[in-house]
Amino acid sequence: MGKIKKIVSKHWILIVILLIASFLRLYKLSTVPVSLFGDELDAGYQAYSILKTGKDYYGNFMPIHFRSLAEWRTPLYLYSAVPTVAAFGITPLGVRLPAAIFGILGVLAMYLFVRQVRLYSKLEIRNSSLEIIAGFLLAISPWHIQYSRAGFEVTLLLFLLLLGLYFFFRSFHNSKFIIHSSICFALTPWVYSTAKLFTPLLLLFLLLVWWKEIFKLSKKYLAFSFLALVIVGAPIALSTFFGGGGQRFGYISVFTNPVTETEVGTARLNDARMRGELGEGLHPTLLDRVIHNKYTFWGKNILDNYFRAFSTDFLFVKGDINLRHSIGIGEFYKIEALALIIGLALFFVGFKDKKVKILMAFWILAGAIPAAITRDGGQHATRLILVLPPLIFLIAYGVLNILKMFPLKFWKFVILGLFGIWILEFGNYLHAYYVHYPWESERWWHSGFGESIQLIKSIDKDYDQVIISTANEPPWVFFAGWYEYPPDKWQKEFPIGNDVELAGFGKVSHIDKFYFGSPGSDIGIYGLGRIIDNKTLYLAVAKEMGANLILEPQRTPENLKLIKAVAYPSGEPAFYLFSGR
Repeated sequence: MGKIKKIVSKHWILIVILLIASFLRLYKLSTVPVSLFGDELDAGYQAYSILKTGKDYYGNFMPIHFRSLAEWRTPLYLYSAVPTVAAFGITPLGVRLPAAIFGILGVLAMYLFVRQVRLYSKLEIRNSSLEIIAGFLLAISPWHIQYSRAGFEVTLLLFLLLLGLYFFFRSFHNSKFIIHSSICFALTPWVYSTAKLFTPLLLLFLLLVWWKEIFKLSKKYLAFSFLALVIVGAPIALSTFFGGGGQRFGYISVFTNPVTETEVGTARLNDARMRGELGEGLHPTLLDRVIHNKYTFWGKNILDNYFRAFSTDFLFVKGDINLRHSIGIGEFYKIEALALIIGLALFFVGFKDKKVKILMAFWILAGAIPAAITRDGGQHATRLILVLPPLIFLIAYGVLNILKMFPLKFWKFVILGLFGIWILEFGNYLHAYYVHYPWESERWWHSGFGESIQLIKSIDKDYDQVIISTANEPPWVFFAGWYEYPPDKWQKEFPIGNDVELAGFGKVSHIDKFYFGSPGSDIGIYGLGRIIDNKTLYLAVAKEMGANLILEPQRTPENLKLIKAVAYPSGEPAFYLFSGR
């Protein structure tokens, strides 16, 4: 008991920061965001399938990359969700709790990493607040909170990355920690695909910059660390290059963008028209080919993405425009712009340790590369989250140097002033997140699917046939996840490609008595009553109706019975569940 009191008294500020981080990541986790979106349900159902059968839902045993409906997914987060899905089911808590836990641990890892950097750099004692400020800033970061409250993999990625760097610096005092560092780094590609490019670059950078310190370490531990790196990293590397793991990059890469040929051709055509070459049979000149080709197209898009990642619009004004990735504000608070500018200037001019300066510069510049080579990567907060820790470090360094501009006796007034502005922005963020965001983002989070599928599950025993509309989002994973359909049956009777003819619907996919399709255009929703009976359920997307049956239930199509209208949080209709009469 006395030892616990001593630890608490020594680290009480860190404990408070971790409690704040925990509250911000766990409070109302099941209800905000408003629903599990498709990728979260996919993760939840994969974890459920592993739990029940040891296979992914395509039937692959304990895979290195999980095969999903749209892509191949890195495995570590999905495996980490197995215990929480076992405890809470495929629910928001079951799917999101690992992200929240890794988010909290990421705040601790940020503190430990910055402290180790401070000790390594032999900063003066007044800099001992640096890790406290950095940990606090990450704890309340909108960017980090957003990803800690949904089933995204990247909070686990940041935790392992920060922990790997912490152990790397600590190994200079105790060689055995280089093994821990290698394992953490080797695990990052198992978490998220951006690490497949960034982590090898980082390891090469660390080797080149700190090679003297590294080769002074115990040869035994260096050998073990290399062995650990190979053993842990080789399977994911082989699966990426020779299995399905590389397919995801093929979907999103700028190099496979299907509009490349059209864009290049249009640019060449415009050049010809500007020269007055009108009519058919235009032929590009050598200059046209040199200026407008796939390589210049790729280069322009990569550079645009790269510089957009560091724009004030992304960092401090709007953030990611995808409302699953951001609530529509900047990834940082606006007050942090001032601290970042001061931190950048003073860190790269006045920080004594050149190697740490090079590390931060490399981390920021290289961290944006994996996102830049993807089609929409310029403002994609998920792929760009690699740059969050070094930017937090620089902001913390800026805050500390703002404090150092004043005598120690005035610190409390400066802290109150800065903290007051932060509190105003933070309060505005929390209000927007918990009050406005659920309504504004309801469609982005696929709200309504869960209630609809669970309603079907509660009554489908009384029906011979259940038809789920495909008029909006592909419904298969929403059905499988929210229904918690037995994975062994799903693997054997996989619905996609298992097509049958259904009167009035044409060719539809199905599993057991569940069918996925929409009425043909010659029938439509208003003719649905002619082709289904009272032993058939049809889950319709609200937009199929063209009417609000919540307000006007009398407009229910003839010969259909409206069992329930499922609404978004805003009250707008999301789905209608019908049966025939």
